[in-house]
Amino acid sequence: MKILFASDHGGFDLKRLLAAHARSLGHEVIDVGPHAADAVDYPDFAHDLARRLVAGEADCGVLACGTGIGMSIAANRHGGVRAALCHDAFTAEAARRHNNANVLCLGGRTTGPGVALQALEIFLSAPFDGGRHERRIEKIETAAQAGQGQSSDAPVVFAPRERQR
Repeated sequence: MKILFASDHGGFDLKRLLAAHARSLGHEVIDVGPHAADAVDYPDFAHDLARRLVAGEADCGVLACGTGIGMSIAANRHGGVRAALCHDAFTAEAARRHNNANVLCLGGRTTGPGVALQALEIFLSAPFDGGRHERRIEKIETAAQAGQGQSSDAPVVFAPRERQR
């Protein structure tokens, strides 16, 4: 399997660990950066990986940032990308089996190396269950193609809720 890997500075060490492990399992690894632990902007790398994945350069991708949250949000802006923030083996398997996720997102500051390696192995080996899950994936992709999943130019502002006493 051909796998794209990318990170920011917060996920740099985890990305290197995961990419090396994927190579040891016989997978072809494409590291789209960064190639040093210097501070970078995670959206640049998430968008690059997503564009490459959609273009067919690889079978799936792995993104790592401090928490995995920013990477997953940025990657999911691209139609055809189903980036799943996973925290353990269970969520990695569910992401593949139920959501047909094609990008695994992990947090370099929130996920230990052993858990991350296990999540990667399961993510790469678990099949998509199809069946009742297929129509849900089709609904996600249909919305993305219709522009419903795209961001607008207007920022979304969430006002804090008033605290109940």
